[in-house]
Amino acid sequence: MAIGPRLDIRQSQSLVMTPQLQQAIRLLTLSNLELESHIADAVADNPLLELGDTGEAAAPAQGDAELPDAGSTNGVDALDIAPDAADRDFDTGDGIGVREGSMGAGAASDGDFDFAERADDAATLAQHLHAQIGAAGGTTVLRFVAGHLIDHLDEAGYLVGDLADIAVSLGIELDEAERALALLQTLDPTGVGARSLSECLALQAKEADRHDPCMAALLANLDLLAQGNLAHLRRICRVDDDDLADMIAELRRYDPKPGHRFGGGAATPVVPDVLIRREQGGWGVAINRRTLPRLVVNRDYYVQMKRHCRDRAAQGWLGEKLTDANWLTRALDQRQRTILKVAHEIVRRQDGFFRRGVSALVPLTLREVAEKVELHESTISRVTSNKFLHCERGTFELKYFFGSGVAHADGEGGASAEAVKAAIRQLCDAEDPKKILSDDALVECLKDRGYTLARRTVAKYREAIGIGSSVQRRRLKRIAASR
Repeated sequence: MAIGPRLDIRQSQSLVMTPQLQQAIRLLTLSNLELESHIADAVADNPLLELGDTGEAAAPAQGDAELPDAGSTNGVDALDIAPDAADRDFDTGDGIGVREGSMGAGAASDGDFDFAERADDAATLAQHLHAQIGAAGGTTVLRFVAGHLIDHLDEAGYLVGDLADIAVSLGIELDEAERALALLQTLDPTGVGARSLSECLALQAKEADRHDPCMAALLANLDLLAQGNLAHLRRICRVDDDDLADMIAELRRYDPKPGHRFGGGAATPVVPDVLIRREQGGWGVAINRRTLPRLVVNRDYYVQMKRHCRDRAAQGWLGEKLTDANWLTRALDQRQRTILKVAHEIVRRQDGFFRRGVSALVPLTLREVAEKVELHESTISRVTSNKFLHCERGTFELKYFFGSGVAHADGEGGASAEAVKAAIRQLCDAEDPKKILSDDALVECLKDRGYTLARRTVAKYREAIGIGSSVQRRRLKRIAASR
């Protein structure tokens, strides 16, 4: 064999993601709010795309064998796609039903689910305080310094940073900064500008005319109150049991974080993608189309532009825009149907949750849903990410309905981890303050309810839902019982 370069022809196969497939996958991962922004960019870039009116009324379903779709008659017509141009080879999930009878696609049409109200436009804490500075009295310099201190408050209303350092940065004396802080602490809500929890509660006690020497001693020893050392507190405050209980009850009426009454800015609204409604014999599943724009292809404009395209470059550009527009509308149709398909299966598998609550959640994995709806597990993961479901029990992320489970004591079936957490919370809330349940006792109580768990698993679930140990709970309930 000669040594040297040569040309060889070889045949090979490889799996390549087309741009259209990449677009469909990207759209599937977007929430409704993100999809709005994506569609707006597409409309701005493509002259053949237009936004139609958002559908308020939904079309009735054609029967159990057809999923509700995106438009007034069917998904193809609503998206302005010719019936023969629609790609029916997509995994769109036709043929899934949750109950006997028709499945309504327009749960939002009756007006029961109004998600038009977005983030609250209420003033932030800083805006609320700045609006009061002008009428707070004091000199112009004090009002200026107090306004500067407002910008050093955290979300709870506490002063962040050392007051001496702030005074140095402003070039003023410390006593002048103290007077400005005292001016700030006279503003509403009472307690803002405090440098510690005890100072915040003391400001509220002074306003309520309850800041006597006994209360001052209690506020100076909040660590003993947190430890539940009531005997030591009685000696320090020089009060009896009844007086100490009244003082603790008074503290409970105060707000330890007064700044949280005000918003910290525009919050991101959670808009559900799927709506669940109880219907006779089952559940109605629908896409929330009030937040989903109706996208149409302006074919008349395409015809007019094509008449005036003389060169090949212009004709090629126009044809590319038409192809992009058709692919986008078809991808939106596929996205809607896929989400509905997965939502139908979730509702079917978690029917107990929608009827009886979290205690009836069953273990569910992405693979189980993927096998049932004949989609890939990664597709189910994309569908359930950043997608929310609204039902009469509230709004939940679709991933909430997936989770590991624990076996029942009889070895049959299983229970969701969320159901076990709910049972632990119920047991801890109902326990006798004089007989706090240890983790071993919780294991036995859960076994009586049919859940077989190890002690470390119970401890893990207990900590995950923010419930303290038996020692911590005993201390808190002892303080609560002293009221």
